[in-house]
Amino acid sequence: MKFDLKTLPAKLRPTLLLLKRYIVFMFMIIMLGILGFLVFRVNQYSRAEPSEDAVTEKLQTVQRPKIDQSVLDKIQQLQGQNIQVQTLFDRARSNPFSE
Repeated sequence: MKFDLKTLPAKLRPTLLLLKRYIVFMFMIIMLGILGFLVFRVNQYSRAEPSEDAVTEKLQTVQRPKIDQSVLDKIQQLQGQNIQVQTLFDRARSNPFSE
C-alpha cells in the first residue's frame, strides 16, 4: 500500500464528514466522562481517613496546654465566693435560650 499525499484528503473526507456530524455528541460524552471521573475521585478523597500511625504522629507533636495548680485553685476559690454569678452561670447552662 502506497501513501500518496494527493489522494489522502479524498480518503479522509468520509471520516471527516462523519466526525463533523457527531462532534457535539462526542464532545458531550467526553465532558461527561471527565466530570464523572472527577466526581468519583472527589468522593474517594472525601472518604479517605488517616491511618493510625499518622494520627499518633500528629498527636505526639501537639503540645497540650498546662494549667498551674495555683491558677486552678484561684479559679475555684473565685467561683465559690460569688454565689449569685454562679447561679447565673448554672441557669444559663441549663437553658441557654432564656433571657
